[in-house]
Amino acid sequence: MCTRFRWCFAAALLLLPIQIAFGQASATLTGTVTDEAGQPLPTVNVFIASSMNGTVTDDQGRFRLTGIPLGALRLHVTMIGFEPQSEDIFIREAKTYTFNFQLKEAVYEIGEITVTADNKKWKRQLEKFTRLFIGETPNAEQTKIINPEVLDFSAKGGDFRAHASEPLIIENQALGYRVTYFLTEFIAIPNRTKYDGEPLFEEMTTDDPVVKAKWNENREAAFYGSFRHFMLAMLNNKVEEHGFKTYSRPAQQRIGGGAAPTDQRYPLDTAKILKDGSTPGEKILDFEGFVEIVYTAETEDKAYLEWTRQQFRRPSYRTSMIYLDNGPTIVDLKGDVLDPYGVTFYLYLAFERVADEVPKEFRPWLN
Repeated sequence: MCTRFRWCFAAALLLLPIQIAFGQASATLTGTVTDEAGQPLPTVNVFIASSMNGTVTDDQGRFRLTGIPLGALRLHVTMIGFEPQSEDIFIREAKTYTFNFQLKEAVYEIGEITVTADNKKWKRQLEKFTRLFIGETPNAEQTKIINPEVLDFSAKGGDFRAHASEPLIIENQALGYRVTYFLTEFIAIPNRTKYDGEPLFEEMTTDDPVVKAKWNENREAAFYGSFRHFMLAMLNNKVEEHGFKTYSRPAQQRIGGGAAPTDQRYPLDTAKILKDGSTPGEKILDFEGFVEIVYTAETEDKAYLEWTRQQFRRPSYRTSMIYLDNGPTIVDLKGDVLDPYGVTFYLYLAFERVADEVPKEFRPWLN
């Protein structure tokens, strides 16, 4: 189902080269997972971060993932009682790759907070974490953490942190996904939230055609205007055709670990900030200061105006800023950034959080 014909039609035509390059060729990932003594570990979770492709190791600690699209990905390995491991890789050929992992036993510090029905402080902290992590969008209203009891919090001054002793189980009734989120770090300071973790998506099922159609519609809405949509449009040099306008905004000063743009604003040719990489399958995203991204196919949601405390003004086009904290970053032809922390988001893209994420393999024109 495609509720946005003009964009689905454009995508089917303009992004055909990407489908040819990555849709038909795929790789296989195999390997083993052992403990520090070299003993195989069964039932270890092994998956491609932000995707629906995952498995568990067998009795010999072996795993096998098939149908892996070429390009950038993060292979994540995790098991309760052991420290998780991740490896950022760039798959350039359709062949079998082998990765072996050795996990260290984790040492957990017992927190002072005991979760009880009348633990008002913990409940307030959970509400804050949910707002910052799940988000405050309409989709967030239908998204719930099923096992919040695995969370513990600490707060000192303006520093708010969360720790999860087990993977978070998140049900997103708006998009129809059950997400297992392996949270490794969550830090919120005034005006900035940073979290590190790997989600594994699973599609929810329903016999109700109305619910299924709504899930598809909401997934498409979450994809269109997203950073991945923008990157795919930019890779095909069809940014404006996909509803985006871009501007260069020089950085004036650093604020809270980030930067603030000046009022100077210049039309930007995105071909100048996406350069050829070292291989045909990769590009380099490189620019100075900020890039402002205006998505003209949609206006701001009422919830966004409330989030920015501007609920009394009329909605305008969805506007975001991106910034490269770590300098130039590698991008593959699927629009995925190799470094998960390579791009920092501000404004509308920062407003959308976990409740608005779809799996990295989701493409409306393929559904």
